[in-house]
Amino acid sequence: MTIEEVETALIAIGRYFQARGWAPATAGNYSARLQDGRIAITVSGAHKGRLTSRDIMVLGSGHPGRPSAETALHLSIYQAFPEAGCVLHSHGAVLVALSRVLGDEWVIEGHELAKALPGVTSHDIRISVPIVENSQDMIEIEAAVMPRLGIVPAYLIRGHGIYGWGRDTAEAERVIEALEWLAEAELAERSLRACRD
Repeated sequence: MTIEEVETALIAIGRYFQARGWAPATAGNYSARLQDGRIAITVSGAHKGRLTSRDIMVLGSGHPGRPSAETALHLSIYQAFPEAGCVLHSHGAVLVALSRVLGDEWVIEGHELAKALPGVTSHDIRISVPIVENSQDMIEIEAAVMPRLGIVPAYLIRGHGIYGWGRDTAEAERVIEALEWLAEAELAERSLRACRD
């Protein structure tokens, strides 16, 4: 993708995520790999629902802004998964809450929407999304999560949000949207079961 294409895509994603409640205040950060291999990422402190091209910088380009404080987490995904073309980090309330009450993984089973995730072809599958502890030290988070990544290109940081990625911006967006919806479905199911019991 060109920088212009990345800017257009990330600005649209920011508006969509903010409208869905997945990017409150200045929460979240987004990046994409350019066709020359460089990484474009949102600047620190930018409101994702109001992004402009000035809020997206190419790493190492001399842009006056400061890249996201979580840039290292994006770079670790691009390094571990050379096919990754986009990394998105959202803060949906239900997913954040789920990460606070579960153990070290979120298990997804029996959901048809799981097939929206790359590589998943049936609802009849057990998917584990790792949950790691939050830290201000990105190296600590990276060390905790990288050995635990599985089928789903995503992981949760406890009380913080989700990282999801894909071959391009559309696939990464689909990963986040599917997992945010699955979290809402799980919350609804747990509530209904509690009412029934």
